[in-house]
Amino acid sequence: MLKVENVGHTYGHGPGRHVAISDVSFEVTQGQLVSIVGPSGCGKSTLLRSLAGLIKPTEGSVSLNDEPVKSVPDGLAVVFQDYSRSLFPWLSVRDNVSLPLRRRGMNRGQRAEAAEQALVSVGLEGSAGKYPWQLSGGMQQRASIARALAYKPTLLLMDEPFGSVDAQTREDLEDLVLRVRADHDMTILLVTHDIDESVYVGDRVLVLTRAPGSIRADLTVDLPDKRDQITTRESAAFVHLRAEIGRLVRDKQIAEVPEAAAAESAGPAERVEEGSG
Repeated sequence: MLKVENVGHTYGHGPGRHVAISDVSFEVTQGQLVSIVGPSGCGKSTLLRSLAGLIKPTEGSVSLNDEPVKSVPDGLAVVFQDYSRSLFPWLSVRDNVSLPLRRRGMNRGQRAEAAEQALVSVGLEGSAGKYPWQLSGGMQQRASIARALAYKPTLLLMDEPFGSVDAQTREDLEDLVLRVRADHDMTILLVTHDIDESVYVGDRVLVLTRAPGSIRADLTVDLPDKRDQITTRESAAFVHLRAEIGRLVRDKQIAEVPEAAAAESAGPAERVEEGSG
């Protein structure tokens, strides 16, 4: 469905130029949820913007359903981290969600109905008439996700979507994304700085190297489709994969960790702070 071939992107020219990503190649099949993690400043956001057609990579190519991505494709939606800047404060939640549907050629009634259905999907059916500034941060991000769902994209890109909410809200939104993916058979790429989150929500985890970012590892998440914030995170398989990704992100040598030792070492979530790029 999504094919990325030898993609690279360089900012600027001459001595001051910065190579953000280099020789990135991978494929994503329909219905997968792929997490992308890496060290601070490794180019995760640059990669996502290249996939979205928001910037043109200086090298390589991106195709969606066999069509080259040269600008933002019709079948794509993006959810950003900064929900407070992605929602228009002068529009109601319903109107914020329905706004992109004008591009679909839908009339006002059709747009309103699609927005209501999307708000139900994210648990905001009682907030359609409110304004974004009347909602909590978590509710605003739910509204941003609803706007993406209403558009019914073939591919949903999420750039650090839960980085600005508290821990409990973050867990709720992670579960929401898993439910949305299952209900809509949606393909999702999620950039995150949180290693635990990458494992919890993902079918695969792509680990980038330090800048210029390239694919260091493509790991399969061998966990049940039905996941729980407590039992999933305390399982030996989760703890082992979290530790393996942590080593990769920190450029450590991968070593086999016995299940018993991995279970004993389970502790607070490993997090890698994300910088620019």
